[in-house]
Amino acid sequence: MLDEILKFDCTHVVLTGGEPMLQPEMVPLARTLREQGRIVTMETAGTIFRPVDVDLMSISPKLSNAAPREETHWQERHERDRDRPEAMQKLLEGSTYQLKFVVDQPEDLQEIVAYLARFPQIPQDRIWLMPQGIRQEELLEKGVWLAPAAAELGFRFCPRRHIEMFGNVRGT
Repeated sequence: MLDEILKFDCTHVVLTGGEPMLQPEMVPLARTLREQGRIVTMETAGTIFRPVDVDLMSISPKLSNAAPREETHWQERHERDRDRPEAMQKLLEGSTYQLKFVVDQPEDLQEIVAYLARFPQIPQDRIWLMPQGIRQEELLEKGVWLAPAAAELGFRFCPRRHIEMFGNVRGT
């Protein structure tokens, strides 16, 4: 796997996809990539801690809006596993980080503020809010109210440019 990654002429590698922290192999992979001169970002939901050495831990805590819509065992699992404050605390202590929240409705902002109240050490400028959506129109509609709300809270707004530019397709 590492040989395949190192074939690409890139300086920045993002380890993502599902929840990469589920894989113990991420620890040696990230270390080796950094030893090979790559800048490494880990995308995680912040529910699992591993002592991975990366340049940036990009943490996307899952809000209640991320629950599966239909009644399945996944709904129960999502609610049970989406919030692990002990893992989050270790991630915050051990890395350079940013937090990204996917926002669907204005009410989500209250959930975000309540979540962050448990971690007062997180600087506001490390918190990013991005609109939920897979179509350009819905991203733009949500951005109209979300961008000013983010600024009012002292957070950053992050449009989903890859969807705006290329649509909701893999590989962007």
